[in-house]
Order: sequence, then structure tokens, then C-alpha cells
Amino acid sequence: MGVRSRIRSLFKGPEEFDLTAGSIGKPLFFLSMPIVVTNLFQTAYNLADTFWLGQYSTDALAAISFAFPMVFLLISLGMGISVAGSVLVAQFTGADEEREAEYAASQTVTFAAIAAVILGGVGYVGVDTFLGLLGASQDVLPLATNYMEVISLGLLFMFGFAVFIALMRGYGDTITPMLVMFGSVVLNIIIDPFLIFGWTIVENAPLVGTLSFPELGIQGAAIATVFSRALALVVGLAIMFRGDRGVQINLHDMVPDLSYLRRLVRIGLPASIEGTGRAVSMNLLLVIVAMFPDTVVAAYGIGTRVFSVAFLPALAVARGVETMTGQNIGADKPDRAEQAAGLAAKVLFGVLTVAGIAAFLFPEPIVSAFVGADQANAAQVVDIGAEFIRYVALTFGFMGIMRAYTGSFRGAGKTLTAAAISVLTLGVVRFPIAWLTAGPLGESGIWLSFAISNIAGATIAYAWYRRGTWRESNLTESRVDIDETSVEVAGND
Repeated sequence: MGVRSRIRSLFKGPEEFDLTAGSIGKPLFFLSMPIVVTNLFQTAYNLADTFWLGQYSTDALAAISFAFPMVFLLISLGMGISVAGSVLVAQFTGADEEREAEYAASQTVTFAAIAAVILGGVGYVGVDTFLGLLGASQDVLPLATNYMEVISLGLLFMFGFAVFIALMRGYGDTITPMLVMFGSVVLNIIIDPFLIFGWTIVENAPLVGTLSFPELGIQGAAIATVFSRALALVVGLAIMFRGDRGVQINLHDMVPDLSYLRRLVRIGLPASIEGTGRAVSMNLLLVIVAMFPDTVVAAYGIGTRVFSVAFLPALAVARGVETMTGQNIGADKPDRAEQAAGLAAKVLFGVLTVAGIAAFLFPEPIVSAFVGADQANAAQVVDIGAEFIRYVALTFGFMGIMRAYTGSFRGAGKTLTAAAISVLTLGVVRFPIAWLTAGPLGESGIWLSFAISNIAGATIAYAWYRRGTWRESNLTESRVDIDETSVEVAGND
């Protein structure tokens, strides 16, 4: 009983604290920590597929590496709708406008489903062309195509679950999505090997015969992912329709409202541009990295993977700041929102700087964990990867500052500002520096571009935030549209 009480004390629901009153640090912590765990579960999805496909064949492992950028691009194109829905739900919740929050969530689900179907269809039709542009070999291309065809057809379920997480987060509930994600990950890990390798249930039984399931290979991994996400989405929709935990959605609110779509697009389009810009930027950097030997390419892949894990707390806290800002802007408490962003920036700078110092001092063991001892040129990969980490590690804290303030911009509905900061950091600073210095400095020029852009991104975000333009909320304008449509809805209740 004592253990259960301690666990419950770590993960508190939104009903146990008020985001618009009291201390800042405590609710921000309880918002962010479940997001960290949820992100770790998301990483477990990818690791499970990578592990089992690595056991299956080298070509299958290469295929999923080519497929991931396309998955990321499709989801990035549609993510603006979920961001807009999360922002509006947070602002209306903070303003105690429950009816408007329900309408915003219901419309978000509707238009997210439509966008997912359209993007999934585009992905299914254009998969060969896209993978060919990435340079997939003739051995890998059919496998990657098989994987992406299944993912494209199931994009509705994958994107729908992401929308569920975003809407619940906007309300202030990050625990329920974490628990649903946990169940989905466990299911995916269990069924992955069976669908990839196939299995036989009963063999040579005289009465029953042989019951077997075919070996599906990489297509089985895609089916496992889509199926587990579909089940998670069903659970998520049931929770939201029931409405006893988190934001509620209603069928009569889900009739497409084109005037509300314009509001979602205005807030969400910059977020989609930001996500797409990140995807494009990483792919452009790969073009520069590909000019160097395979050892540099391998070291780059390892380094970026290490950074993605190190930045998980920053991503989680940024989402927490987004919700805190949205609810406090809705409650007309911009000073409290500013305090949350400032506290998050300071904490992230301190935590990530400490992590960066540790990585700077001991990069070799970190890189070695990703390199097989019997791999060709293993020692060289470790040396290059260690150099990459040393260049970037001491700037980890600056990335935390940038994430904290861009999260606050999104929570205030200033998604265009957050997108602009991202584009400036990646497109105007990082990529040009990498392109110009890769010649005279070699791969060190690429590593240098990461360090400089991290510092520049933090500086730009902080300076922009101090201007105070994020305080101007779009909540009043959004409420007018909702109230007009709510009159018709009320007549049908």
C-alpha cells in the first residue's frame, strides 16, 4: 500500500491542482513528468521495431530508416490541427468556458480525421516517389514501400491518437494519455515478433491440424504499430466521449464547421510549418553529412539520437509550459504565464547544462553503447561521435531555454512566432553554417553549426519573448465564432 501511495503522489491528475492559482513549480512538474514518460514510451515503439527488424534482416532495418522521415513528414504536415486544438482547449479551460472547450475539442477531432485521411492517401500514392528521392536502393525500396503503405493507410489511427494526447494535455491531464500509451506500447512489443516472423500455434496435432500465421516481415511491424495505435485511439475516444476525465467531445459538436476550420488553420498552420521545417532541415543536413565517409554518417546518426534522448525533458517541460500559458492566458493572468516560462527556462538550463557537462567529459562510453564491438571501423566511429558530442554538449542548456519560451508562445496561440524562431535557428543559422564550414573544417563544421544554432536559438527566443507580444490572446475572437454556432447546437440538445 505504501508503494502505491508513493506512485500516486508522483502522478497527480489535473483535478488535484489548479494551473491558474497557487505555486508555479508544482503543477508544472506534475504536468511535465508524465509527458517525459509518454515520450519514453513513444521511443520504445521505435526501439521495438528497430530491434526486431534488426533480428529479421539488414535490409529491413535499412528500410525502416528510410521510412521514418516520411512518417515524420506526414505527421508534421497535420500536427498543426492538434496544436491548435490543444491551445484553444487550454485557453478556454483556463477561462472556465467548458462549453467552448468541448466544442473546440470536438471540431479538432473532426478536422484531424479528415486531414489524416487526405495525408494518408497522398502518402500511399506517393510513397515510391518520396523514397526514391531519399536514395533507397533497389533492395531496400520494396521493403520500405511495403512498410509505408500500411502506415499511410493507418495514418488516421496514428494521428488520431496524437490528437487525443494533445487535447487531454490542453485540459491539463497528462496522466491519462501516459497510461493509454503504456498499454499501446506493451501490446506493440508483444505482437511485433509474431507478425514479423510468423508463428505456428499447433503443429502435427492429429485432431486439430496446424494453425499458423504467415511471416509478414517489415509489413508485420507496420501492422503491429497501426493496430496498437488503433486500439489506443478507441480507448482515447471512449474516454473523451464519456467526459469524466479530461476534456469531453460530443457527436453533435463534430459536424464540420468551416468557420471554425479557419480558426484552427490560422493557429495551427504555423505549427505544421515548424514541424515540416524541422523535418526538411534534418534531411538537408543529411545531404551535407552524406558527402563524408560512412564513419561520419554513422557518428552523426548516433549523435543526433543521443541529443534526442537528452532533450526529452525539454520537450516535456515545453508542453507543460504550453498548457500553463494557455490556461493562464485564458484566465487573464499573463504574469503567471510569464513566471512559468521563466521558471522552466531556468530549470531546463540548469538540468541540461549538468547533463551536457557529463556528456562532454565522458562521450566515448555514450557513443560506444550504440556501436557494435565487431563493427568495421568501430573505433573511428566512436572517436568521431565523441567529437560531435563534445562540440554540442555544453550548449544543451541553451536548447532548454529555447524550448521553454517557444512552448509559451504556442500556449498563447502565437504559433507563427514559434515557427519563425525554429526556421531562423535551423534554416538561417544551422544549415548555412554547416554548408559553409563543412569544406574548410570538415565534419567539425557540421558539429559547430549545432552548437552555434543552439545558442542563437535561445538568444532569439528570449529576446522575442521579452517584447511581450505573446500576451495578446486570440481567445476572444475564437469565442465569438463558437458562441454563434453554439446557439444552433443548443437548440438541438
